[in-house]
Amino acid sequence: MAPSCHAGGYSCGVIDDIKKRALHRTAIVEGQVRGLAKMIEGEDYCMDIIAQSRAIQKALESLDKLLENHLRTHVTHMFEQGGDEREQAVAELLKAYDVQNR
Repeated sequence: MAPSCHAGGYSCGVIDDIKKRALHRTAIVEGQVRGLAKMIEGEDYCMDIIAQSRAIQKALESLDKLLENHLRTHVTHMFEQGGDEREQAVAELLKAYDVQNR
């Protein structure tokens, strides 16, 4: 049985390499956000601020590898289990794609 990955704090079984890269990317994003705040505070050229903001957004998008891992492992397993597990998988997919409360 695959490890559980629910809001209750269970491990998502993230592949070590993906986890390592995601943590590295997160540290980079953290530095970029601090730099962006300094740029805004220093009233830097607006196009430079926009460029930095876009770079941060792209870096955050790269974290979607975590979602991909979740979909390939846990959601697939939940669909295979059927019943309540399948319903939970659907809820997680809707939440992941931010369509649950539209």
